[in-house]
Amino acid sequence: MTLKEQFQYTRSRFLEICKPLKTEDYSVQPDVFVSPPKWHLAHSTWFFEQFVLCKFVENYQVFDEDFAYLFNSYYNNAGKRVLRPNRGLMTRPSVKDVYKYRDYVDLKMLAFLNDNPSQEALDIVELGINHEQQHQELFYYDITYILGNQPTFPTIKNKIELKSLSSNSAFIKISEGLYNIGHKGKGFCYDNELGNHQVFLQDFEISNQLVSNGEFLAFIQAGGYQDFNLWHAEGWDFIQENNITAPLYWHEVDDVWFHYTLNGFVPVDKNKPVTHISFYEAFAFAEWKQMRLPTEFEWEVASQKIDFGQLWEWTNSAYLPYPNFSKAPGALGEYNGKFMINQMVLRGASVATVKNHSRNTYRNFFHPDMRWQFSGIRLVK
Repeated sequence: MTLKEQFQYTRSRFLEICKPLKTEDYSVQPDVFVSPPKWHLAHSTWFFEQFVLCKFVENYQVFDEDFAYLFNSYYNNAGKRVLRPNRGLMTRPSVKDVYKYRDYVDLKMLAFLNDNPSQEALDIVELGINHEQQHQELFYYDITYILGNQPTFPTIKNKIELKSLSSNSAFIKISEGLYNIGHKGKGFCYDNELGNHQVFLQDFEISNQLVSNGEFLAFIQAGGYQDFNLWHAEGWDFIQENNITAPLYWHEVDDVWFHYTLNGFVPVDKNKPVTHISFYEAFAFAEWKQMRLPTEFEWEVASQKIDFGQLWEWTNSAYLPYPNFSKAPGALGEYNGKFMINQMVLRGASVATVKNHSRNTYRNFFHPDMRWQFSGIRLVK
């Protein structure tokens, strides 16, 4: 597809995946890390207006002067903004007005793309497309949390479904040596993937499969959540303070484990991969199995030999810059670099990831306590 076609497809896809929502679903924020669907729709639109149209279109008239304040996320260079915990307090602008905003910006963007824009502008448009694809995945995390914390566990039409794992589990041997890490080539990548460099790895063996619900259920039944010896001190404090005894969305009903998915409140399928796991839980499970999590470098080297893409996979690597990493000037330089502290790297992709938005050098990252994303576990020994 051309860049213009990619833009049109990405923008229309967000509208499509929001079709099953009720109007009341759009503005809910049940926790600070959740953003309302209405906010995602407007924020991804603001990105194009702020960084493309306002910068490159002479005498551009913004749709609404208040929207930059309402729908900026964390770009300090772009001005003041509503605090993240307060995104769910906004009943205005209405959902209808947000859709009008999208239509307005889309028309302006298509006219701009037809006017032979500079390479600098095209690069930002490409970043904006990938940015919106990220928010489309975040939408699935957030709507799952919004609906999964309601008494009746409502469902919406979706294509988010994990596949059963193969019965042919094995460990793949990777020999020690020097390996190249990081993105290379002409395709799109984020700045945190740049700085192709060599790392030395010891021999290791990595599982060809993710950890299943059945395996994690055995961890629960063996008292894994009660054995402090398996946990980081911080992880132990986290599960104690929050009374966590199972993955997010799991509920034990009459001695049977159920969990909420967008397709309903269903019995836990032992043959599917366990998901909605924090780094703390992934680490403790690996300790219980007397194994460990891969580093992000081990994962990248092994990625050619494993089947990935069902869930983002926790690694035992802190989110840090690659050699010679440099931030872009201004607001766009805030995209990745300022988050390189107190976060852990996840690799791969998930069933909620937009098609063609994954690659083996992609570095996702979250704080180790986060569980609402589609995350899983792969072991190394």
